[in-house]
Amino acid sequence: MASQTSNPLARYLLAQAYNNAWSNHRLLRACSALSQPEFDDTTRTSFFPGIGLTLNHLVTVQQLYVDALWRERRGEPPHPDVGSFFRPPAPYATCAAVWWAQKQSDNLLIGYCRGLTDDALDAVVAILRADSVQRDTRQRLLAHLFQHQIHHRGQVHAMLAGTGVAPPQLDEFYASGEAPLRARDFAELGWTEADIWPAQ
Repeated sequence: MASQTSNPLARYLLAQAYNNAWSNHRLLRACSALSQPEFDDTTRTSFFPGIGLTLNHLVTVQQLYVDALWRERRGEPPHPDVGSFFRPPAPYATCAAVWWAQKQSDNLLIGYCRGLTDDALDAVVAILRADSVQRDTRQRLLAHLFQHQIHHRGQVHAMLAGTGVAPPQLDEFYASGEAPLRARDFAELGWTEADIWPAQ
């Protein structure tokens, strides 16, 4: 494989995969302090009117796209039943169950991005929809996925503000001078700064 310095876009996408996992870890650790009724409450103001519903949406959508990405890499056909990712619509009944599933998916996504090179980002990934086939390049699909996850994490963050649990900061990932602010999280995740930003 070519060095990471010769693949700046692939390297950036890998950093985004780490950022996605880091943000999920911080958000779900905060959500784990909610009571079950608070997790289940569906009277909140948001696109999905509950924290549990939104966290379930986050993980199931990511599972769908990660499955499609890995299938394409392995030369396998698209998943024949994408609806199965959303049946039932909220398959994880507790925050602990969401957190476990999210961590598994995050690790798969990091592993996928670790194998990317810039010259392979235009490979086309197919996802069967109910009445069409979605086709996007690896680069576009990953960009869409990261933006989707950021969008819905923000909604959970806002809903947490209506509970007794303080929403966690999710904006300290990139700045080199803020490494101490993420040191606890990286230790819990088993990461080092060099995993994400290796020496040039």
